[in-house]
Amino acid sequence: MNKKSTSRMSDDFPKITQKDIDRSIFRIGLKPAPKKRRVSIMLDSGVIEWFKKKAGIRGYQTLINKALKGIMEQDGLETLIRKIVQEELNARA
Repeated sequence: MNKKSTSRMSDDFPKITQKDIDRSIFRIGLKPAPKKRRVSIMLDSGVIEWFKKKAGIRGYQTLINKALKGIMEQDGLETLIRKIVQEELNARA
C-alpha cells in the first residue's frame, strides 16, 4: 500500500468529536444503552478506600454508581409509600 492510498482512506472517514458522541444513541439489544458522563467529584479518602475494598475486580466507580442509583430508587419508593399512606389516611377520615 502506498502513502497516497493511505492518506486518501483517512480522508474518507470524518473525525468524530465529543459533540457527536454526546448526540449519539448507543444500543444494547433493542434498548438504548445508558450514557455515562465524566465528572470530577471530591470524596473523602475513606469513602474511596471503602468502595475500592468492596468492589474487588468490578471497579469502585461502578460500585459508587450502583450505590447512587440505589439511593435514587429508594427516594422514589419512599415518596410512593408516603403517597399511598396519605391516601389511605384520607380515605378513612
